[in-house]
Amino acid sequence: MTRTINCIVVDDSAFMRKSLSMMLESDPQIKVVATARDGKEGIEKIKQFGPDLVTMDIEMPGMDGLTALGIIMKECPLPVLMVSSLTTDGAKSTLDALNLGAVDFIPKELSFVSLDIVKIKAELVSKVRSIVQSRSLQFRLQRIRAASQGIRDSANATKGGHTATAAPAKAVTPASIARRKDLRAVVLGISTGGPFALLQTIPKLPKDFPLGIAVVQHMPPRFTKSMAERLDGLSQVSVKEAEEGDALLPGRVLIAPGGQHLTFRHQGSELVARITAEPADTLYRPCADVMMLSALQAINAPLLGVIMTGMGKDGLEGLRKIKQKGGMVVAQNEETCVVYGMPKAAVDDGIADLVLPLEEIPGALTKITKG
Repeated sequence: MTRTINCIVVDDSAFMRKSLSMMLESDPQIKVVATARDGKEGIEKIKQFGPDLVTMDIEMPGMDGLTALGIIMKECPLPVLMVSSLTTDGAKSTLDALNLGAVDFIPKELSFVSLDIVKIKAELVSKVRSIVQSRSLQFRLQRIRAASQGIRDSANATKGGHTATAAPAKAVTPASIARRKDLRAVVLGISTGGPFALLQTIPKLPKDFPLGIAVVQHMPPRFTKSMAERLDGLSQVSVKEAEEGDALLPGRVLIAPGGQHLTFRHQGSELVARITAEPADTLYRPCADVMMLSALQAINAPLLGVIMTGMGKDGLEGLRKIKQKGGMVVAQNEETCVVYGMPKAAVDDGIADLVLPLEEIPGALTKITKG
């Protein structure tokens, strides 16, 4: 990508506006064309400058970030990165924002006084570049526009005395999907765009799903717990943030806790969770590769590996080993990913047995495992 990436920073803190602007413009291809002090001013600046991406604080006086995000997604959809505090309330608000259409989030604690500033700055710049360059994101923004139009049409129809009825969701699975009775567990890696994708996947699994599911979502502490609680309330299967000693049982989803690795040991006939900070030198913690390789070693049997939207290549090494052990790999397709990085690595490596749009993944997992 050679053209300039134009960004707007929306935050009530002058320090944060300056810090984020300096970090973003440390990359010569990124330019902060405007800043704003609250959501209302942010929307005005967005309509004035038409940026490629916006960073949006959540808690602001006047119009807050969630209110502004809702208006942006209805009136001028574009990629929005939320700036989130690493608290339980911050995590819940961030999940609300991701459900409203934000593509990802960055921690509020980033600042130039941080000891990890080089790493933080690199991650921020990498996210911005990957998101703006994502071809698949344009499909998602188009869907958001269409959904917004559908809501307005529905409201208009109701006002006119007619109730608009949406077509029932249709589960589609390719006829060629083979049932596998030998698979012992599902291991899933996901990152940027993950909360939205998981909300479209886990709640659609049946209560009698025959295998346990281990999930690594790249998120900080507190965020994974809030996400697990939200998914559990919406799903027929049981969902929880993994704790030491939790068994990976049929119909149960264990989500790796933020800032820790989810690994496994074999106890009797069960896979049992171990939560650890080691290895400490991984790029991500939790790490999909660490979780997948640990599950393979503990159970020594075929697994079903799933890789979904996210930057980078985390999960590739684990999926390769899954294939070598006779397992199966399902990857999300480019058109429905927010960032086609982690699935692309598996597809390019030739190890993906199925490459499916997001809406077909729950049905495919059910069909494969209920053999």
